[in-house]
Amino acid sequence: MARDGILDDRFRTAVERLRVPGMGTEVVAPLLSHLIHLARPRRVLEVGMGYTTPFLAKALAEAEALAEAEAAALTRKTLPYLADGRELDEAWIESEPALLLPAGYRDPYRPRLVAIDDLSDTGSSAPRVEQVLAELGLAERVTVVNSDMRGAVGRLPAEFRPIDFAWVDAWDCLYFFENFWELIDPDGGIVVMHYLMTYPEGEAILQYIAETQRLRPGEFELLNLLESQKLRQNSVTVLRRTSASSPRQYSDAGQQPRLGPQVRADAVALARSLTG
Repeated sequence: MARDGILDDRFRTAVERLRVPGMGTEVVAPLLSHLIHLARPRRVLEVGMGYTTPFLAKALAEAEALAEAEAAALTRKTLPYLADGRELDEAWIESEPALLLPAGYRDPYRPRLVAIDDLSDTGSSAPRVEQVLAELGLAERVTVVNSDMRGAVGRLPAEFRPIDFAWVDAWDCLYFFENFWELIDPDGGIVVMHYLMTYPEGEAILQYIAETQRLRPGEFELLNLLESQKLRQNSVTVLRRTSASSPRQYSDAGQQPRLGPQVRADAVALARSLTG
């Protein structure tokens, strides 16, 4: 059940019209796509539209289709165990689709992307994004909020809470950290900020965030990644909010999975939901 490549020819041709060399997102955009597939967030926020927007939208579309296919395949491999009254075992875990947790498929995966941009940056490709999304059949994947960041909190859809994943490609990352942070899911919500390393203003923001982390232990995890070959626009900062993290221990020592009554109950519920 491999997903479509994010750089197929049609997609590559369309998004190339949005690429602005000085924005530095050539590597970051595919990275964001892979993070979407890794985390499977349901509510995704982008601040600063452009080259990355179609990557996010396409990744969400791919992940939704893949989740649906996985749920069906997970049910197919589970039904014989249920019919025979057998307990789930190691062979069940490792058969395709391998390693999947039934509980993760109880609710259909229907992700949503909201993108904030006031379309005022003359050097940005943001004004062309919606046309490219339409050409790629991804326009319905994105809700555009035409606003600057400072006026956007109150304009987000009311049901767009909590935010599971945010990509912030804007100058005022400090404002985002101070004003959007409480909207981020405290159980592992992810914020990725662009270009805070290697210049004084960005480094000052990083110091502020690091000091906040020191003063509020357990609030979030922090990681800075540098594109060392670039002069500027050359980093991402990843924050993972952990203030209300739920324990997730699926296996005992030695990665021996806990295939007890709850996993079986979740597998039964999933099978019934898909087969009637």
